[in-house]
Amino acid sequence: MRPTRLCLLGCAMLSGVSLGGCRDQAAADSMPTPSVSYSPDRISFRPTKLPLVEAATGSTQPIASILNISEPLTYGEYKWNEQGVAPGRTWILVNLKAQTMSVFRGMNEIGTAVTLYGVDHKPTPLGRFKVLAKMEDHWSSLYDAPMPYTLQLTGDGVAIHASDVREGAGTHGCLGVPLDFGRHLFETVGVGDEVLIVKDATGDNPTLLTSG
Repeated sequence: MRPTRLCLLGCAMLSGVSLGGCRDQAAADSMPTPSVSYSPDRISFRPTKLPLVEAATGSTQPIASILNISEPLTYGEYKWNEQGVAPGRTWILVNLKAQTMSVFRGMNEIGTAVTLYGVDHKPTPLGRFKVLAKMEDHWSSLYDAPMPYTLQLTGDGVAIHASDVREGAGTHGCLGVPLDFGRHLFETVGVGDEVLIVKDATGDNPTLLTSG
């Protein structure tokens, strides 16, 4: 089954992967969603109607803009564009159901990719984490496998790292991303930056809300 990347606006692109805004403006306009404006590279939300990412701790993170992706992403694909984005705190949102990872600088998305996650008896943990360590050329002694561009999230080995992101693949709890996307992540994310992992960004137990 191909992943479905759910939109911040609450719709789904079943043919592939998307998060952050309906890439189909007509579909977005037909829904009771925050007011948005479109440019070739970015979808921006009206300041008085910013979507909010709500963490389990009760804290929220507003989203000002997301990447305007014209075609659905699929396994091994990613987008990265930080042009025109002001300096700010870097943080990551992972939506396990949608199988996507989004990287934000401040309130603006600068990168997104399809990601692998933990399956079966070793699921990826949910919650808010901080990057504990960075290892560019890490080799896992436990699984005897390379894990380049590792961003360690937990003391027991859960991490974000570059992987062969393909259909049907999974991990032992880690988050696997395409190699080039992993390099961008490694160069951009620092120790102490936050990673928010949610089960689903929409649906029966939503973590994405709208203000106003």
